[in-house]
Amino acid sequence: MVRVRFAPSPTGFLHVGSARTALFNWLFARHQKGEFLLRIEDTDAVRSKLEFLDEIMDSLRWLGLNWDGELAFQSKRLEIYRKTAEGLLNQGAAYLDGKAIIYKVTPGEVIEINDLIHGVIQVNTLEIKDQVLIKSDGMPTYNFACVVDDSEFKISHVIRGDDHISNTPKQLLLYRALKLAPPQFAHIPLILGTDRSRLSKRHGATNLNEYRRMGYLPETVVNFLALLGWSPGGDREILSIEEIIQEFDLSRVGKTGAVFDLAKFSWMNSQYLKNASLETLMPLVQAALKERGWWSNGLDPVWVGQVIELYKGRVETIQDFCKQTEGFFTGNIPFDADAVQARLKQPGVDGRLTQFADRLEKIARWDSASIETACRSLAEELKIKAADLIHPTRVAVTGRSVGPSLFHILEVAGKERTVSRLRHAATSLCSVQ
Repeated sequence: MVRVRFAPSPTGFLHVGSARTALFNWLFARHQKGEFLLRIEDTDAVRSKLEFLDEIMDSLRWLGLNWDGELAFQSKRLEIYRKTAEGLLNQGAAYLDGKAIIYKVTPGEVIEINDLIHGVIQVNTLEIKDQVLIKSDGMPTYNFACVVDDSEFKISHVIRGDDHISNTPKQLLLYRALKLAPPQFAHIPLILGTDRSRLSKRHGATNLNEYRRMGYLPETVVNFLALLGWSPGGDREILSIEEIIQEFDLSRVGKTGAVFDLAKFSWMNSQYLKNASLETLMPLVQAALKERGWWSNGLDPVWVGQVIELYKGRVETIQDFCKQTEGFFTGNIPFDADAVQARLKQPGVDGRLTQFADRLEKIARWDSASIETACRSLAEELKIKAADLIHPTRVAVTGRSVGPSLFHILEVAGKERTVSRLRHAATSLCSVQ
């Protein structure tokens, strides 16, 4: 049976690279009808924190990466590591250096890795120093604990980043010394920034939690991360999790680094947001509004739903939604200076906005059709193009020069807010000619 594992260290929040590693393991297990295990490598007592562990597990659940069986904690297996190391010591394969137990590497041997992605990799043991198994503080080293755990938990495939290739020959030596059958290894390409250097904070957010806070949907994250180094074939980009599971195979994982393109990530999220249900988006928007202090008990969820439906096809993230709709939820309109200059600082605009406010105030039925009729009839009376009234109205009410249909915006904004903002713009923002 295929058994894979994801083994995070709770010394920091979940990095997008680690999330991609977890995803590839999970996808491989689900495609092969195997098992996906979660092992916590928490032997660094100083840096390991419960808050990091909670965040990692919460992030995996958020992505839908459910694991099989119970969690395994390395910190609870210290006696197993020590006894295993002492066995090598008693056999003469290891030696003591103070309290540390060290495996003696025989120089001049060629270790061969049959990597499922990179093919055959050969390493001479002249390049490998003697390997510490148990450190002087009693804690196992990474390579030794990995070998003991992966063997005991019957891990069939170790799928991890390219940066671990240098660890693999060291681990193969230990598998041989312990007379254990090694798993198959697959080293996936690292995630790179757009400048093709290793992904770091200078390229933007690197922790998965930051993208979650920005309002990227879990479906987007899974879809985007799956395509970083793996291809389903063809030009397909938007795939459901079921489709990805069905198609996922290590033979389609590339050897070269995968570029983390934030623009493409945001575009993909916009596609998911556009097609998301109101039931999916409402709690996300509510949480974002509460975080900003824009949500009150008097806010009508039905009306909030109308705002969501109006804008969900035009935003890239929930954070972007809040930015574009601030004027709906607060008395503050974040005016775009260029839009004000281009649309409001023109001769006669103040008068047109005042007349439009007067006309709208008299509308009996407040809906987009009635608002549009009032706009176009006023433009005809003033002998101007409807656009010469529509554009300044949009800026006056929303602060922006682009957005959804103006008449639907005004319908959702409501008569009182619309009229008030038209009058404010006419008296305070327009050039008086």
